[in-house]
Amino acid sequence: MKVKDIALIGMMSAIMLAAQVGLSFLPNIELVSLLIILYTLIFGWRALYIIYVFVAVEGILYGFGLWWFSYLYIWFVLYVITKVFHKIQSPFYWAIISGIYGLSFGALYSIVVVITSGMNGGLASWVQGIPFDIAHGIGNFAVTLILFKPLYFILSKLNRQIT
Repeated sequence: MKVKDIALIGMMSAIMLAAQVGLSFLPNIELVSLLIILYTLIFGWRALYIIYVFVAVEGILYGFGLWWFSYLYIWFVLYVITKVFHKIQSPFYWAIISGIYGLSFGALYSIVVVITSGMNGGLASWVQGIPFDIAHGIGNFAVTLILFKPLYFILSKLNRQIT
């Protein structure tokens, strides 16, 4: 790995963490999903390093609770979805993907709860969070629809300059 890649991974992880912390006062409004989509589309394999640096630093900041273990695979799922559909450049398409992802976030999180607390605990966790998942999906859709194109432009330009 080149020094440029290490610097890029550090900067993009820091941007993702700053966006997450900066918007944490808003319930279920976040830029992390959008940034993971954009990082995957633009930076390719380096997005995995960005994701896991972000997850590690979140664990250091907030503690390594049950939620943290789910982040080890939840963000990877979004990375894989983005890699599968990487040829599509429509902001509306990615807004739909991001919205659906937000809606399914609670179900993905519940996998860890099923493992630790059983099927009933996982189901209860998922059902209890449905109103938040709806807000999360709507927020992801709106944020992605509005910010996808300008952020894609900026990050693509950055990537061209460093490669």
